[in-house]
Amino acid sequence: MGANAQTSVPTFSAGEILTAANMNISARTGIPVFADSTARDAAFGGAGEKTLAEGQYAYLESTNATQYYDGSNWQAVASDPTWQSYTPTWTSSGTAPSLGNGTIVGKYVQQGKLVTFRVVLTLGSTSTIGTGQYNLSLPVNAINQDIATINGSGFAIDASAGAGGYYFIRPDVVDSVSSVRLRLYNSSATYATLSSLAHDTPFTFTTSDSINISGTYEAA
Repeated sequence: MGANAQTSVPTFSAGEILTAANMNISARTGIPVFADSTARDAAFGGAGEKTLAEGQYAYLESTNATQYYDGSNWQAVASDPTWQSYTPTWTSSGTAPSLGNGTIVGKYVQQGKLVTFRVVLTLGSTSTIGTGQYNLSLPVNAINQDIATINGSGFAIDASAGAGGYYFIRPDVVDSVSSVRLRLYNSSATYATLSSLAHDTPFTFTTSDSINISGTYEAA
């Protein structure tokens, strides 16, 4: 815990004597500084503490984040966000796939309610592709799945086909608040439609094949 970190945000009564320690809390920082969100939440509303209300600011040492309280939740103050790593979960609607010695790399950045993410999944020699439609987990829960879709694009890459093995795909419907369905552009009809990206569609996935996807969505 740093030199400016607080464990409470006190409030004073009329006629109360203010000590040097009391005054130092206010003098050392304009925005209350806390070790983490647990310390922040414990600092408001208790005996002799300030009531948490809309407009309150706080700084968290654990994440180097400045936040404000909107009356219901703590929100991030707009800043230059930093890309964070996450490990997506790869699932399917049938038999579960297994990554084996393949790799899956996920990155995301969040600013307010806007989340941008990207994932690269590459199959290894011991990967098993499962059966059915493919899904990937999201780094941050999305807004209610009944109204959420994800804007984005990507490729399913058949490594054995060289330059001809790139197929346009996109993240589409949020199947749950934590998972997105992967969809394949289908140009066989008069107008382009979307089909499910699956273990055998648009090709049968095998060693060195990959899925590269990125998208944006509204967080819960």
